[in-house]
Amino acid sequence: MVKAIRVYELGGPEVLKWEDIEIGEPKDGEIRVKNKAIGLNFIDVYYRKGVYKASTMPFTPGVEAVGVVTAVGPGLTGRKVGDLVAYAASPMGSYAEEQILPADRVVPVPSSIDPIVAASVMAKGMTVQYLVRRCFKVEPGHTVLVHAAAGGVGSLLCQWANALGATVIGTVSTKEKAAQAKDDGCHHIILYKEEDFVTRVNEITSGTGVDVVYDSVGKDTFQGSLACLKARGYMVSFGQSSGTPDPVPLSALAVKSLFLTRPTLFHYVETRDKLLETAGELFANVASGVLKVHVNHKYPLSQAAQAHTDLESRKTSGSVVLIP
Repeated sequence: MVKAIRVYELGGPEVLKWEDIEIGEPKDGEIRVKNKAIGLNFIDVYYRKGVYKASTMPFTPGVEAVGVVTAVGPGLTGRKVGDLVAYAASPMGSYAEEQILPADRVVPVPSSIDPIVAASVMAKGMTVQYLVRRCFKVEPGHTVLVHAAAGGVGSLLCQWANALGATVIGTVSTKEKAAQAKDDGCHHIILYKEEDFVTRVNEITSGTGVDVVYDSVGKDTFQGSLACLKARGYMVSFGQSSGTPDPVPLSALAVKSLFLTRPTLFHYVETRDKLLETAGELFANVASGVLKVHVNHKYPLSQAAQAHTDLESRKTSGSVVLIP
């Protein structure tokens, strides 16, 4: 038996239960991993609330972890007991001391990267990789708007976009978060509680608008984000921490011939080759110092409910990690 967080009903952080589970032994193509660190992501909140539907009830949440291989399935090659591996996106179930994983969904963690850093950056960092390299290819001269610029994804997004030569505008809620966003490469910072971000973006860009908006907030920012775009600009809605955006009529996009996409990480790392390529570029940027990972909060896995509470109330910045 191992300890894990289980969800029997949808709702607030209080539905996260700490209990014993049986996970069994790895079958063909599987490995058993003892987790050293588990990344907390907003998608975990979406599943807990039922915004995204878990395939089974009850379920163990979590889509990101780093751990040591403790057993391999029969006939499996390429993985061995003692390997340090990481995974993100799927399958769900990382809020556990140990878990069974498909061997083709894990990647080796370079020895130069601390397991806690790796666990805090896998899902968020691979998300940023596809956002700035494939979803919309950020290049020198582009101007980008990043909402929640001091959050786990936002922090990395600002750094990576800045490294690619873009002018980065970030929105944050507090002066403390503004200071972090500035350190992360934001050229212009908007305190959205004190000023209207659409008006401010208009001033910063002299009325031109931005090439792309990366919006993980959703309902509260969606219409304003569209208004910030230049003609033929890209609206990338990759999260909904404030709620699901209202439906958008196609005619709203026609006004400026806008592009709108709602991507998810899984579809960008569907194949083993894409997974290794995405994680490889991420780890290279961490190792070289292009990306600074802010692991600002650590909680025991047993206190996952408190971590969810703090994440949802915007008390956290940077990455949050659960330690089994």
